[in-house]
Amino acid sequence: MKGPKPLVEIVATGRYLPERVVTNEELERMVDTSDEWIRERTGIRERRIASQEQTCAEMGAEAARIAMCRAQVHPGEIDLIVVSTATPDRLLPSTACDLQALLGASNAAAFDISAACSGFIYALSVAEGYLAAGRGEIALVISTEKMSGITDWTDRSTCVLFGDGAGAAVLRRATNGRGLISQFMRSDGTLAELLWRPAGGVKVPLDHQLLDERMHLVKMAGREVFKAAVRSMAEAADQALLRAGLTGEDIDLFVPHQANIRIIEATARYAGIPMEKVFVNVDRYGNMSSATVPIALDEAQEQGRLKPGDNVLLVAFGAGFTWGSAVLRW
Repeated sequence: MKGPKPLVEIVATGRYLPERVVTNEELERMVDTSDEWIRERTGIRERRIASQEQTCAEMGAEAARIAMCRAQVHPGEIDLIVVSTATPDRLLPSTACDLQALLGASNAAAFDISAACSGFIYALSVAEGYLAAGRGEIALVISTEKMSGITDWTDRSTCVLFGDGAGAAVLRRATNGRGLISQFMRSDGTLAELLWRPAGGVKVPLDHQLLDERMHLVKMAGREVFKAAVRSMAEAADQALLRAGLTGEDIDLFVPHQANIRIIEATARYAGIPMEKVFVNVDRYGNMSSATVPIALDEAQEQGRLKPGDNVLLVAFGAGFTWGSAVLRW
């Protein structure tokens, strides 16, 4: 069997998606756009939007409970909770601590990481290191995002892109040759202002003027982000495959970050993976930041597209800029 011996495996996954569906036709009534324009440039037809009262912690807890039930893991058995989110419910304390309380996982250490759309892959790496070092037996990785809460619904270039949702994975130390074979992560902070929220932290505290100018919401230089995403995801795919001792031909399923169908197609083409081996759900959910990859993994499992022993490639790119990849033996 090719590749390094896995140290940690994903035991089970779960997902949560809000009930409300917002179609492109609905967005046509909000901003100057069209269904045809959105589908042609992004591949998105609709997305899920959480209610105003719904929190990231609540969505993440729903996904986590499903994953824990499938893994037959009780809350008290969890040693570590790593939450990836670009949309924390509040700045202090962490969303992970709120999630821990909702789950009743009283024995777990809990904290957030912030790597935007690459967050699930970054969180996997953190949890893998913790378990492989013998610090614990079971980890819970959750990506939960309420992108609707930081989206400028008057900006037609960005409001068509995002959706809400949560995905979760239960991890434990590998015992059967399945699990994480390789990982790769990189960042480039010099490009931060191409995709960012300019105000809202301690560097630029919010005031009435900044709120009126919507400077606390996502701003994006779309063309530059597109080029960087394709280049970085191609590099990430290359590096993860190289470290796993595999090629694109060895991959049974490619699960990329679901930001844009053109980015997905370009990355698959570069990696030498045909589109029939690529999992795509961006048309139904849009870009849910770090939640896209675990939700896609969970759907792929449910649809029978993942079999024991399959080689799975995960790749993502996000604000920061951050990018990363992982190869799993399912």
